[in-house]
Amino acid sequence: MTPPSARKPFDPAHPGPQRIVCLTEETTEWLYLLGQEARIVGISGYTVRPRRAREEKPKVSAFLSAKIDKILALEPDCVLGFSDLQADIASALVRHGVQVTVFNQRSVDEIFSVLYQVAAMVGQAEQGLARLAAMRARLDAIAAAATALPRRPRIYFEEWDEPHISAIRWVSELLTLAGGDDCFPELAVQPLGKDRIIADGQHIVDRAPDIIIGSWCGKKFRPEKVVARAGWAGVPAVRDGQLFEIKSADILQPGPAALTDGVEQLHQRVLNWAHRHG
Repeated sequence: MTPPSARKPFDPAHPGPQRIVCLTEETTEWLYLLGQEARIVGISGYTVRPRRAREEKPKVSAFLSAKIDKILALEPDCVLGFSDLQADIASALVRHGVQVTVFNQRSVDEIFSVLYQVAAMVGQAEQGLARLAAMRARLDAIAAAATALPRRPRIYFEEWDEPHISAIRWVSELLTLAGGDDCFPELAVQPLGKDRIIADGQHIVDRAPDIIIGSWCGKKFRPEKVVARAGWAGVPAVRDGQLFEIKSADILQPGPAALTDGVEQLHQRVLNWAHRHG
């Protein structure tokens, strides 16, 4: 690995890190949107946005594990990670002298903040602000449309099925903005998945969701399995066939996807329900 002192000097025409490894998808997608993909030298194996990244960049990590030797061989001057769950990866890289930045965004506002920080790191603060302003404007428009709905559906968002894990904070905020009411808002504030476990499925039944959205991180949502759960036949969402999937890449990545495609899908499901129940 090239020692820091032997690396290229600072270039004011191209500020910021030049060889970036992204351990999660959201920073990869954002750098591509900013036209800065040439800086990326390694990505997560779970990356699907943008699709071309899988063809262009070497895959060096999963989510909870990484190929440290492979990352070091890429001679990164910056590694971008997400959450306490990647602390062990970050620690191993730091011990090898690698600069690591681990973000821990959990809310919509925190996602906006992180995206701005990444844009500034690569000398694209102005472009980043413009893109973020456009995203914020669309969220405002969705929220305004939601206020005009005659009724708001109760939504149970299931992040995992066994055990049941409910929506993380940014998902809860986005589904609320989109016109629904999270069935478990008190759990959404918990940053860790283990603290959002609903051990007894009867608690979900009791809250009578009108819509169930599944985004089982890493596997396909199976609505027929939900319908078959004991005691769920009377749940309004089950009775009315209101069970849908939103791909985890579109909603469980705390970056551009959730603020665009993810919230749009949530909003469309709410609008369709409202049209049927208006």
